[in-house]
Amino acid sequence: MRKVSREEILTGNPVKVMFILGLPIMLAQFLFTLYNLTDTFWLGHLPLSESATAVAGMQVAWPIIWFLMAFSFGFGIAGVALISQYTGAGDHEKAEFSASQVMSISLLFGLFIGVLGFFLMPFIASLVTHVKDVSNIAVLYMKTFFVGIPFIFASFTFQQILSAKGDNVTPMQVTIITVIFNLVLDPFLIFGWWFFPRMGVQGAALATVIAEGIAACIGLYMLFKGSKGIKITLKHMVPDFAWFKKIFKIGFPAAIGSSTTAFGFLVLTGIIGRTVNAEVALSAYGIGDRLVNVIFIVVEGVGTSIVTMVGQNIGANLIDRVEKIAKTGIKVEFLITIVEALIVFLLRSVLFKVFIPGRSDVVKEGILFLSIFTIGLPFFGLFSAVAGVFRGSGHNTPPMIADIVRLWVVRVPFAYLFSLKWGTAGIWWAMTLSNVIASLVVYFMYLKGAWKKAVIHEEVKVGVIPEIPEE
Repeated sequence: MRKVSREEILTGNPVKVMFILGLPIMLAQFLFTLYNLTDTFWLGHLPLSESATAVAGMQVAWPIIWFLMAFSFGFGIAGVALISQYTGAGDHEKAEFSASQVMSISLLFGLFIGVLGFFLMPFIASLVTHVKDVSNIAVLYMKTFFVGIPFIFASFTFQQILSAKGDNVTPMQVTIITVIFNLVLDPFLIFGWWFFPRMGVQGAALATVIAEGIAACIGLYMLFKGSKGIKITLKHMVPDFAWFKKIFKIGFPAAIGSSTTAFGFLVLTGIIGRTVNAEVALSAYGIGDRLVNVIFIVVEGVGTSIVTMVGQNIGANLIDRVEKIAKTGIKVEFLITIVEALIVFLLRSVLFKVFIPGRSDVVKEGILFLSIFTIGLPFFGLFSAVAGVFRGSGHNTPPMIADIVRLWVVRVPFAYLFSLKWGTAGIWWAMTLSNVIASLVVYFMYLKGAWKKAVIHEEVKVGVIPEIPEE
């Protein structure tokens, strides 16, 4: 496993480079999935009177957390496009200045979201589900989690900056450290082993915050030190409003897309949380959703590679090569996701019995969920690959439109309507249908080819880029 040079990204075999770039991301995604699976596994092994409520409560918490964080993540996507394109164009100074500004925005958003979320979460949780025990558990989880939001933002931005530079190995190594801490701390804090207090779901949140705090400190140290080929400085982190304007212009569609997507999942969780047997449905969905994330390991790895490769090659004005990378990436994502979806489908019964033993009602509902939802997963692989092409080129409006179609035109309204007639099965079918339709919408926009224009060539329209003095 190694880093990929700029020259290799611009001239190497696209499939080979895609997987060399993507392998560290896949391993990091596997570790992150293991991270979440660990929380779910241990909470699912609480006493039978607590397990389903704990898993359901965490499932209610995460869409709320994602919703409050998502808008700011869109601007991180803009930063990746700028850093990768400046790297491809050979402008190291502007790549570093972009990285400093993106980190500044990220930390500001992290502080704001942490405070906002802490005070809003009890109100939102009560709207998502009418089951009081589940909403109380969700609030306990979020109270601890939101204290650590700035660390999570810093860690996420560190990974994005190095990924845009072509270094996916270092973020993977840092992720290994965080996962190890989480794996070790989880059972001690959840069950109260040794001298630790028994904290239940709150212990799972605290383990995550501690692990992400460690990741953030390591990431910031590396970036300020400049030991990984890109350096941020306090001087360049001072908000430059001309630069912020550029980042907001590029990132606003992605921010809207991310936030509307997150809000869609929040509303969807609310629909599930108000079904007849909400605790069982939420618990089954929570476990099933984390098992599905196993499929996203390759989707995330190849998708991130596509963003970096498209960005750097467009920055270098290698349009023919960009087209080849896009076509190859789309085919690879679609075919691999078919195989992964089939594996999860075949193992669905065994997997649920491992994660929540003794709760046959949750296992039965979970098998139903995966039986239906895996049908549409290859189309989500297609959606992810095409969205990566758009985001690498800095054109974030088409993925935003497709995300809105996926959730607000198809998934949310049809989940509600289908649930009235077919209960939870109707919700699972609506989710599947939304992935199929959205993938076709974004692919149609990709065929039009407007994504081939580099955003870094639009600087004169946005404001003067400040001169960066020598260090």
